Amino acid sequence: MSTIRPAAVAGMFYPGEANVLMHDVRAMLAATRPSEFTPKALIAPHAGYVYSGAIAASAYATLKNIAPKICRVVLLGPTHRVAVRGLALPGADAFATPLGDVQVDLAAAQAIAHLPQVTVSAPAHAQEHSLEVQLPFLQTALPDFKLLPLAVGMATPQEVAEVLEILWGGNETLIVVSSDLSHYLPYDTARKVDAASTQSILALEHTLSHEQACGATPINGLMLAARRHHLTPHLLDLRNSGDTAGPRDGVVGYAAFAFTQAE
Repeated sequence: MSTIRPAAVAGMFYPGEANVLMHDVRAMLAATRPSEFTPKALIAPHAGYVYSGAIAASAYATLKNIAPKICRVVLLGPTHRVAVRGLALPGADAFATPLGDVQVDLAAAQAIAHLPQVTVSAPAHAQEHSLEVQLPFLQTALPDFKLLPLAVGMATPQEVAEVLEILWGGNETLIVVSSDLSHYLPYDTARKVDAASTQSILALEHTLSHEQACGATPINGLMLAARRHHLTPHLLDLRNSGDTAGPRDGVVGYAAFAFTQAE
């Protein structure tokens, strides 16, 4: 009997009706600037779509020309509700959204199951939004793919990079890290902090703190892997909730990046 992880934040972080959700995601993707990038990896934010959807769309719009080749997405995001050690698999066969079910790549999960930093935790995934909010974008941007969702808790950059190395694959595999930047700083302060964090990512440094990015752990692991594989980072968008839909006294920062391989 298959196990499906139901949508936890549909109707809150993004529309709960399939037709509205599809319309909104398509509109956000269509509104992005054309990109010539062919990414191996992306970083995208995970707030409610009214706040960060347009920034996330700038990442997923880069998949337009390579979408038919991608059949596996390795998706890493931080845990916000349940503390875990290492990187947690969901123990589920699929993730549900209003747009349908996304099948979990069970073979890929098996390929990393032997690592000591890889665990299985259904509770870590049950209410976690950082992974879920990326799925409607992936479902809209890609014709057909399997998902390897990893909820990242307490881990070293090296432990994350070791997992990524096993799953790296070729053109068929896309890596996505879900992360926001600074949280609840005044607008001008946030812009300075996020600009510094952005420069750190563009330099492929693996030293981000959790004050700079809630997904610092998976980002830092990606930075190590990106260095090893000679990826080039590109900043696609950098804004905060004060720019999109919120007040400016305490904002959350959002950035989108694409990482490309040398041709």
